Amino acid sequence: MGKGGFSWKRATGVTKTKQNFYRKTGIPTTRSGRQRKAGSTMRCATFIILSILMIITLILAIL
Repeated sequence: MGKGGFSWKRATGVTKTKQNFYRKTGIPTTRSGRQRKAGSTMRCATFIILSILMIITLILAIL
């Protein structure tokens, strides 16, 4: 079997509350989850900004 044991967080419902909060809001409740989501958002924003700058550069080069 697994390496189970008693968890006071599961017994009091903290784990389920955190899971429900994440599912409804999309905001991670762990530190690593927040860091991962922030990094993903920054990569996406960087790609969009670079794409816009390239389009502006191409338009200015044509004019």
